Amino acid sequence: MRKWGPLTAVCLGTFMLLLDVTIVVVAVPDMAPALDASLSDVQWVIDGYALALAALLLGIGAAADVVGRRRVQVAGTAVFALASLGCGLATSAEFLVAARAVQGLGAAAMFATTLPLLGAAYQGKDRSVALGVWGAVSGGAAALGPIVGGLLTAGPGWRWIFFVNLPVSVAAIWLTLRLLPPSRPGVRGAGGRRVDWAGTAMFALFVGAVTYGVVRAGAVGWGSAATAVTFAVAALALSAFVAVERRVAHPLLDLRLLREPAFTGVLVGAIGTNMAAFGLMPYLSIWLQTVLGMSAVRGSLALVPLAGLSFVVAAVSGRLLHGVSARYVIGVGLLLIGAGGCALATLDADSSWPALIPGLSVTGVGAGLVSPGLAGAALAAVPPANAGTAGGAVNTCRQLGYALGVAVFGTVLTSRMADALGQDAAHTAAGGGAGALRGAFSEHSVRAAFASGLNGASLMAGVTGLVAGVAVLVMVRAKRTGGAGQAPAAPSGAPGTAAAGERVGA
Repeated sequence: MRKWGPLTAVCLGTFMLLLDVTIVVVAVPDMAPALDASLSDVQWVIDGYALALAALLLGIGAAADVVGRRRVQVAGTAVFALASLGCGLATSAEFLVAARAVQGLGAAAMFATTLPLLGAAYQGKDRSVALGVWGAVSGGAAALGPIVGGLLTAGPGWRWIFFVNLPVSVAAIWLTLRLLPPSRPGVRGAGGRRVDWAGTAMFALFVGAVTYGVVRAGAVGWGSAATAVTFAVAALALSAFVAVERRVAHPLLDLRLLREPAFTGVLVGAIGTNMAAFGLMPYLSIWLQTVLGMSAVRGSLALVPLAGLSFVVAAVSGRLLHGVSARYVIGVGLLLIGAGGCALATLDADSSWPALIPGLSVTGVGAGLVSPGLAGAALAAVPPANAGTAGGAVNTCRQLGYALGVAVFGTVLTSRMADALGQDAAHTAAGGGAGALRGAFSEHSVRAAFASGLNGASLMAGVTGLVAGVAVLVMVRAKRTGGAGQAPAAPSGAPGTAAAGERVGA
């Protein structure tokens, strides 16, 4: 237990925080009416967590190097636990959204410190084993989220998808304090290293404004003044972020890395992967439960082809494809994700859950190919000194891709449904209130409209995956021998190396 105790402590926290990215997907149809939540509320319950995680990951990773990684890990877990309690006790959609954002803050502190803690606890072959286990746990958590959420929602109720985090958090804190040695603060700050808080704030404002603009555009229109102002704020925040990063001594993101086409291509692939593969899941779950009338458990099981194949393929592809260029593994995987999205765009008013199997299966295989190789490809594309930034940037882009996918596909879904049902009814149906429309519309009309909306969103997901796949194939070129399977391990002191263990052959 002493030898593998640190791995157990880190994996327990990682599993919990990544499970919460997708665990709410199946609970939305029960959650929305209980809190009188609108479509935008539903989107923010999902996106608030993912956005906080994406926006703060790099900044908190750098801060952990200054103040101590174990200290940040424990503090993040405590914040996560308290926010989870708030989520479970929420009496309004607004309170739940706020609590989810705080939960994402705690998750970012946990996630940013996981790989540096493992790097400090293990060396040599033990480190390789630890990173491999961590990578498998990370992939399994996202895949199991909807299933665990369905079981808890159908059993004790949707609030327990948050309450269950409390005992797990206590166990994670106890194991961390007992089994992980305290990290020495200021390891990289002895030379005057400072946390780039200005860059962190500008990046958080940028991703928040972009996502808010997309979510609100579905309700107020893409050409409205409110949408234009929001996107203008996002553009100014991005400009300010670039200006800050060029001037500070220790930038959050070394912008010179973006001049490397291979690194930029991997970041495009990271955004495209989570956007195309997982951004549609909340709306598929709403369709299964509120339109087809399936229970939360049956609705979650209908998504098993995606979750199950993603997990299995990720587990075996590292060994079967060892030595194969990450360019081809990731590029082909994204093309499969795109093909799966296009295959989902074939629904009609008479479709039922089996119609999802082909598309979800192809998407699951593609996601299983892509996930293990993304971080390794990013690390291979940059000098070893930038390994921490590379790993953190990939993880940030993956969470950002998921948040944007939920926002963009929700807008596409409602705009297609509005053609048949009207704007208000479309937002009601997309937010999980399809049952309330059956007095004003026939069941066939609601089913046809929702199917049309899902087809539009699925097609956009498919195009996203295909474009990202082509970008990876064109931009990513191996600079050193060995491909993704031989990517160097992130240094133990690197901030934000949350994805460094996800590599082919781990």
